This record gives sequence, structure tokens and C-alpha cells, in this order.
Amino acid sequence: MIDKYNTLQPVYWQNGQLHLLDQRKLPQQQTVIKLEKADEVAEAIKEMVVRGAPAIGITAAYAVVLAAKAAYTISPNHWQTIIESDLLQLAEARPTAVNLVWALERMKAAFANITSNPVPVLLKEAKRIHQEDIDANHRLGDWGAALLPSNCRILTHCNAGALATGGYGTALGVIRSAYTAGKVRQVYADETRPWLQGARLTAWELLQDNIPVTLLADSAAAALMQQKRVDWVIVGADRITANGDIANKIGTYSLAVLARQHGIKFMVAAPTSTIDMNLTSGEQIVIEQRASDEILTIGGQSIAPSGAKAWNPSFDVTPAALVNVIVTEKGVVEQPTTESLVALMG
Repeated sequence: MIDKYNTLQPVYWQNGQLHLLDQRKLPQQQTVIKLEKADEVAEAIKEMVVRGAPAIGITAAYAVVLAAKAAYTISPNHWQTIIESDLLQLAEARPTAVNLVWALERMKAAFANITSNPVPVLLKEAKRIHQEDIDANHRLGDWGAALLPSNCRILTHCNAGALATGGYGTALGVIRSAYTAGKVRQVYADETRPWLQGARLTAWELLQDNIPVTLLADSAAAALMQQKRVDWVIVGADRITANGDIANKIGTYSLAVLARQHGIKFMVAAPTSTIDMNLTSGEQIVIEQRASDEILTIGGQSIAPSGAKAWNPSFDVTPAALVNVIVTEKGVVEQPTTESLVALMG
């Protein structure tokens, strides 16, 4: 798998094992975990070893290969039945990101034509999913960059870069393409509480490519906009519904509201595998609720008094009415509606 930005590989297959860059330990440590069992992969997804909707989908695809290998060893004639429990465990690992289930369904579709050892066929399909994501990110990066003005000042949230995808990135793919074109004057990154993906991952990733970045607390975004220091907000997505509503990392909705208040353009960059035409609106999206300790502690150290409770949704939903443009590998949808997304997907 060849990519211009191949120094950042959150997911890759080597020597019959799935390798995951442990993103919980970045930027202090670059630790790679090697997995050989599907249930280990499901746990790694749940525990945020790997994160970002496209990267989760790719990881799940490789997990199907591991599951099929184990099931075929147990019973060459009944491996498709044995594997069902692994597929269910993977699907339930993180419920909001649609790419997870999308990848599992695509891998299952390959089962019908397998008559012997399933591993070669399924591994080829998983690698195809991986490469397609990288290619899609490059295309959507160029589409998005073409929309930006010269000397653009960009604010992004969470991490939607190579670390969250097969490579290159979605929101950061747009930023990378725009920076290469000489269009980027400044990149700001929200720190993105509580997992600090902006501080730990986005800032680190951009600096790996020598793209200057300035961090800010999530709550400072409004002041930055009020001072007219932002031209575009660019984010990724974990699920886009048929009407153009966007599920993304918690805090995205507030950015969209602030951007509209201050006359700032709001871009969502995501591959079409993130678009879920089976859901008519964001109200139908299942929002993952995570442990309260993620709010009450930082780095294992308590930051709240004993007895305090915490509410910790991992995502929020931004209504389509607040989105100026959705950028995909198939093209651009401005002021997204059900009709425009149907046309894109059709």
C-alpha cells in the first residue's frame, strides 16, 4: 500500500497479523499492538486503540480475516456459522460510526463466492477496502482544497487525519491538499476533550508533515471567531444521514452554531462509506455513551471531587442546515439535503 503520507499507518496487515498503532499513547509513545484474534480487535476498537470511523471500518475488515481463519481451522464446512458471534461482537464495539457495520457487511458479501479456505479471498477484500479509503481521501482532499480561498485560516476539531483513516485523512486530507497548494495561512486545532484527540493526535500529525498548528481549548473557539481569525471550520464525520445531518465528535455541533453566528463556512469531509442512507435524520443515530471516568480524570489523575457525576456522550449531531458543504470522494454537496445526497449516492 503506497501513500505519500505513509509514515502514519494506524492500521496495517503484516505476517498474518493485524498491527494497530496504539493511539491512546500518542504522542509520547509510538507503540504498535499485534493482534491475531477477532475478539482482541473488538476490544481494541472499544478501548480506542484505533479510532476514527474509516480506520475503525478498515480494522473491522481485517478482523473478519482473523475470525475466518480461526473458524475455518475449527470447521472448514461450517466456518460461516461459527464466525457470526465474532461479527456481532465487532459490530457492537462502537455503535455510532457507520463505517464499522459497512465494512462488516461488505466482507460478508464476499462469503458467497468462497468454496475453500476463506483467508486469501477475505484478505484481498480487506486490503481493497483499505486502499480504496486512501484513494478516496486523496480525491476528497483535492475537492475540499479547491473550495478554500488563498491565505485560509482553518479551525478543525478532533482528529480526522491519517490516524483516523487508511491514510492521508478526511478533514486533514483537505488541509494537507490545501497546504500543498499554498492556500493555508493558519491551522487551529481544538484540544477536543475528553480524549484530547486534537492536542495529542491532530497537532502531532500535522507537525509530522511540517504543517504549523496552533492549539486552543475547546471553549476558546468562540473568542477566536469573534476576533475574525477563522475563515473555515473543517471536520470529519462518523455518520451522515440521508438528510445531511452529521454525527461527529462531541463539540462539533457547538462549533457549527458558532460558525453560523460569525459568518464562517462549515465543511464536513468524509468518504461516501460514512453516508448512511438508511437513516432519514440525525435523530435516529445511536450516540455512544462512554465511561464517566473519562471526564472525571485526566491521565489517571482525578480532577473532580469524590461523588461528582459526569455525562459523557462521545458524539453529537449537527443539523444539515448548519453545514455549508459536504465533501466526498465523489464530489461536493453544497447546502446538503436528502435530494442532493440521493443524487450523490445514486
